[in-house]
Amino acid sequence: MAGAGKVRSLMALSPQWLDELRMRTTLSAVIGRTLRLTKAGREFKACCPFHNEKTPSFYVNDEKGFYHCFGCEAHGDAIRWMTDQRGMPFMDAVKELAAEAGMEVPAPDPRAAQRAEKRASLHDVTAAAQAWFEGNLRGADGSQPRAYLSRRGFSDSTIREFGFGYAPTDRQALKRALERFEEPMLLEAGMRIEVEGKDPYDRFRGRLMLPIHDTRGRVIAFGGRILDSDANPNAPKYLNSPDTPLFDKGRTLYNLHRAAPAARQSGRMIVVEGYMDAIALANAGIDEAVAPLGTALTENQLELLWRQVERPILCFDGDNAGQRAAMRAISRALPMLRPAHSLAIVRLPAGKDPDDLIRENGLAAMEEALAKAASLLDTLWEFEKTAAPLNSPEDKAGLKARLLDHVEAIQHPDIRALYKRELLERFSNFAFPPRPPREFKPRGEWKKGGFRSPAPTLSDEARDRLTRAMQGGARDALTRAVIAGLVRFPDQILPHEDALAELARRDQNVGPAIDSLLEAAETLDLSAQSTISLERGLPAPPEKTSFAFLDEGTDPGDAREDLAEAVSLLVERPALESALAEATARFERDPEGSIAEQARLRERLLALNERLKRFGRKKAAAADESES
Repeated sequence: MAGAGKVRSLMALSPQWLDELRMRTTLSAVIGRTLRLTKAGREFKACCPFHNEKTPSFYVNDEKGFYHCFGCEAHGDAIRWMTDQRGMPFMDAVKELAAEAGMEVPAPDPRAAQRAEKRASLHDVTAAAQAWFEGNLRGADGSQPRAYLSRRGFSDSTIREFGFGYAPTDRQALKRALERFEEPMLLEAGMRIEVEGKDPYDRFRGRLMLPIHDTRGRVIAFGGRILDSDANPNAPKYLNSPDTPLFDKGRTLYNLHRAAPAARQSGRMIVVEGYMDAIALANAGIDEAVAPLGTALTENQLELLWRQVERPILCFDGDNAGQRAAMRAISRALPMLRPAHSLAIVRLPAGKDPDDLIRENGLAAMEEALAKAASLLDTLWEFEKTAAPLNSPEDKAGLKARLLDHVEAIQHPDIRALYKRELLERFSNFAFPPRPPREFKPRGEWKKGGFRSPAPTLSDEARDRLTRAMQGGARDALTRAVIAGLVRFPDQILPHEDALAELARRDQNVGPAIDSLLEAAETLDLSAQSTISLERGLPAPPEKTSFAFLDEGTDPGDAREDLAEAVSLLVERPALESALAEATARFERDPEGSIAEQARLRERLLALNERLKRFGRKKAAAADESES
C-alpha cells in the first residue's frame, strides 16, 4: 500500500515540478542540518551517515544536486536524503522542501495529471515561438534587426549561440504562425495579451528577440528589445515575458545554463545588469556572465549564484543607477552571508556599461576591472562614506549609524561581529585621525631634572578674549565654568581639542576664547601640570558655582573627570537642540516621523539635564562632608 501511495503522489507531481524543487533546494544546507560538513574544493565532505567509517568518503555536490558515498555507494538528491536518512514519508519530505523553497505542492486530484501535461506542453509553445523568431531574423523582415546586431559587433556565432530572433510589428503574426496551439495556451505561455473588451494580440512586436532558458537549457520565456523607438515612444526599451507556470523572473538568471559550466572552469561568475551586457561579454570571450531579468537580485538568485562560486562578481553600470542597483544587491545579501558565501563588486567608469568598456577600450580593460573587484565590505564602506556630506559631527554620526544598520542586518553572528569591528575601526580612523607628532621645542630654563617651562603666556588680545568669556560673554554658566576649568587645568585642553573646536564653530561668542586656550596649550609643559596664571589679569572663576572642578578643595583627579564630563555636555547639548529644531521644522512634511524623533530627542535632553544636575548634587555632598 505504501508503494501505491507513492505512485499516486508521483502522478500529482510532474517531473518538471520535481526538477524545479531540486533546483531551488541547496543540498548542502539540507544535509548540513543533521551532518557536520567540511568544505572540500567545490564540494562538501563528511563521514558517511549510512555506514560506519573514520575517514570521510561521503561527498555533497550542490552544483549537480546529489550526494554520493564512495564507501557504501549511497546516492541521492534532497528528497532521497529526507526519506532515507531522516526516515520521512515521500510526500512529507516533498512538502517540507517545497515550503522552504516557496513552492506550492500540487493537490493530488485527478486534474493534477492534466495540469502537469499542460505545463509540459507550454515548453512546446515557447520552443515553437523561438524557432519562428529565429526564422524571421534570417528572412526578408529581418534586415533591420540584423543591421542592429552588426552595429553592436556581435559575431554570427554569437547570434546563433544566443538564439537572436525577430518579432514583426503585425499584432496577429505569432497567432497565425502558431495556429496549432489554442489561444488559452498562448496566453498562459505569455506570448499573447488579453485585454477586456478587445481581441487578444501578440505581446512582442517590432522587437529583437532573445530566448530565456531554464537550467536545463529549455526556452521558458523571452526578452525583446525595441528597434524603432520613434514609432512608439511610450513603449519600454526592453520587454520580458510575464511570470508563467514556466517562468519566475525572481528565480531565474539569464544565461545561467551556459555560464555555469564556464564558471566551473574559470572559478568566477559575473553578474551584469542586462542580458545584452551578458551577451557582449560572451562575444568578447567571457562566457561566465549572467543577468537578472528586470529586477534587483533576489534571495533565490543569490543562492543560485552561490551554488556556482563562493564570491560572485557584481558588475553594474558606472552611473548612479548602477551603483544603487549594487547597493540593493548588497542589502539583499547581508542577511544571507555565511562562511564562504559573499560578493565582490566592480565599479565601472562613470557612464560605462560592460559593452561600452569592451568596445571602446578592449577586452583587457574589462579583465582589468574584474581583477580589481572590491570586497562587499570595502564597497559598503566606500558607498556610505560618499553617500552624504561629512562636514559636521552630526554628519559623521549619521555615517556611523548607517554602517551599524547594515551590520545589524547580518544574521551570522561571527560575520556580524567581524563586520562591526572592521567598519567601526575604519570609522574611527576616519572620524578621529591620528594627530601628527608635535615637534619638541624645549622652553624655559634648564634645571636639575630637565627643562622647566613657565606658565603659558598669553597675548593681551587672548587675555581679553578669555576675560570677556569668563565675565559673562559666554552664553551660560556651563560655558563660563568650562572655560574657567580649562584655565585651571590647561592639560585638559588638547585631549578635548576636537570637542572644543566644534564648540567654537557653533558658538561665536565663545569661539575666540577657545582659540586662545588652544594657542596657550601649545606652549604647555604637561609633565609640570602647570596652570594658566591668573596673575596676567584673568578674572577668577565665579564664586557661586555648582561645579566642583572649580573648587580648590576638590581632588585634582576627580576635578579633571568632572571637567571632561562638562566639556562633553557642552558640545552635546547644542547638537541635540539643533537636531530637535530640525525635527520640529520637519513636522508638516513628516508628522509621524517628526513626532517620534522629537520624543526621542527630548528624552535625550532630559537625560543630559539630569547629568548637569549631578554636578550640583556632587558639590553639595562635598560641602556637607567638609562641614561635618
